[in-house]
Amino acid sequence: MSDAQSPAARLVALGLTLPPVAAPVASYVPALRDGDLVLTSGQLPFVDGRLAVTGKVGTGEGLVDPETAQRLAATCALNAIAAAASVLGSVDDIARVVKVTGFVASDPSFTGQPGVVNGASDLLGEVFGGRHARSAVGVAVLPLDSPVEVEIVVRVRS
Repeated sequence: MSDAQSPAARLVALGLTLPPVAAPVASYVPALRDGDLVLTSGQLPFVDGRLAVTGKVGTGEGLVDPETAQRLAATCALNAIAAAASVLGSVDDIARVVKVTGFVASDPSFTGQPGVVNGASDLLGEVFGGRHARSAVGVAVLPLDSPVEVEIVVRVRS
């Protein structure tokens, strides 16, 4: 892979830098390597150590709109990349994204979870190329009242 096509170079081209990995808030690690895979714990959309937006996703008054939630899912994905890279030493040691699981704290009438999680999938596709398996799950509530949470499984470059 040439430098121009490396994940690190793609992040730079997108104007993104990997954030510090968020410290665990319970009994887990942010990411774990098992053979040629790295699995991340669920990542929230922390920016500078805090959640900029909280609440349920939906289309009514007082809810987080789906477009904002989609951007938050991309932030979660960036945080997940940082967690995986912290185990490997470099983002360029990630060969591909294998699986994405996105959780969306949803108003009971909201059914657009796949569109929200596209924010994570689209960012991961821009950085690593290719497609991945995915689940987009609506849930009643997430930690710290986060609107979204994303976890990824990546394959390590040999």
